[in-house]
Amino acid sequence: MEEKVIYAMYEDDDVLLNGAKALVAEGVHISDVYSPMPIHGIDPVIGVEPTRLGIAAFLYGLTGTMLAAIGLRYFMIIDWPMNIGGKPSFSLLENIPSFVPIFFEFTVLCAAHGMAITYLLRNKTLPGMPPRNPDPRTTDDHFLMEIPVHGNAKDLKTLLSDTGAVEINIVDKEEEH
Repeated sequence: MEEKVIYAMYEDDDVLLNGAKALVAEGVHISDVYSPMPIHGIDPVIGVEPTRLGIAAFLYGLTGTMLAAIGLRYFMIIDWPMNIGGKPSFSLLENIPSFVPIFFEFTVLCAAHGMAITYLLRNKTLPGMPPRNPDPRTTDDHFLMEIPVHGNAKDLKTLLSDTGAVEINIVDKEEEH
């Protein structure tokens, strides 16, 4: 069965945001919004859940800190202890002040790389993957709203034109991929 969707194109992000609020108030489900920049305030309007990327960043940073502690203890205390500037080389705890920059840098390294990889995997934007953007103009200066059609195309077209949409197209979802 073909799934039909309406693509409503807007030229201004504020018009799209106000239009989305009006459509949701009428009980219309908006499945996605494509835009060249973030539209602040659109996520709660269309029902997008808050991101958990911050939790992942904390866990990646914690992993980096633990790996740095394990590595520093092994390299600088167990494997090859060195007397650097008169600091004791038999205890990690006594050397913590000199290792703080290494802890910090390794924490940031692991958190940044982990977040980037998680973001790319979660959004399916790995290199070589086909784009999921239905209209290339949304990468430049237009804003697009995707609404599933459940037999009420005429009513939706009327509502969308009332909200300021400059272009309204009905397409088959399978056809675009």
